[in-house]
Amino acid sequence: MSIEKNDDEFLWSQKYRPQKVKDCILPVDMKKNLQAIVDSKEIPNMILSGPAGTGKTTVAKAICDELELDYIVVNASLNGNIDTLRNEIQDFSSTMSMVADGPKVVILDEADYMNQNSLQPALRGFMETFSKTTRFILTCNYPNRLIEPIHSRTAKMEFKFPKETKQKLAAQFFGRCKTILDQEGVEYDEAVLVSLVMKHFPDFRKILNELQRYSASGKIDKGILANRMDASISDLRDVLKAQDYSKMRKWVSDNSDNDLNVLWSSFYKGLHEHVKDENKPDFILILGKYQYQSGFVPDAEINLCAFLVEVVSNIEIV
Repeated sequence: MSIEKNDDEFLWSQKYRPQKVKDCILPVDMKKNLQAIVDSKEIPNMILSGPAGTGKTTVAKAICDELELDYIVVNASLNGNIDTLRNEIQDFSSTMSMVADGPKVVILDEADYMNQNSLQPALRGFMETFSKTTRFILTCNYPNRLIEPIHSRTAKMEFKFPKETKQKLAAQFFGRCKTILDQEGVEYDEAVLVSLVMKHFPDFRKILNELQRYSASGKIDKGILANRMDASISDLRDVLKAQDYSKMRKWVSDNSDNDLNVLWSSFYKGLHEHVKDENKPDFILILGKYQYQSGFVPDAEINLCAFLVEVVSNIEIV
């Protein structure tokens, strides 16, 4: 089974971007609601919120493509000022579409970065002024950054993946990744592919970007896991050296789903060489203590954090 692709794009996340709502990987209820919008051909102003890479912009574009509507995408994090509204958006919205039987659509990507004192209040008025010709779809990670008058003028949809559906959706995306790799002529180890998908799910964009990066050699196998861990340990060394606790916690969150035996071994082989000589015996004792505890602690992530905190507090990283 092949997947529709856009050969004009290089990045797989764009090349294999779904063109229809039915092809998007989403929870069943969310997909039904979105498909109902497409079927009715009545698009409300919307806020699509959720973590990065979960398909918000993809869905917005898919709705417009499926209904063959005129639309523009404005990156509000780069162009989130009043001039963007007065010029680009106003010019686009002020005329009827000449090629589509339906409203124009303005997709405001990363809308939570719009200025709350200028652009957001003005956008509220634009939604009403151009209600006959234009719909606005706002995508964001943090909807609480949008002012209440915008919330009151939009339908809201949160891109979240409950635990009870996460495994099923991850399996669907795993199948899509296999098809993409087959179409790209890349050999792969299914166990390694599962590891990559589960590590980053539900960030679809990151998964595809990682697969494309690792596929440069023409094969995705266990060797890339070792390379990935080497790079990750190098990042951790920099974090520990800087004593940046927030980044340290994020590193643990990003890596806690790896095989614990691999993690502890990587600490011993990769991090040990960056420990000051006189601290190396203490480092090994700390490592041994937390590795032993990992066999029975109720929360492995907290145990990893505690290990790194003790390392930062007692060991000098060079």
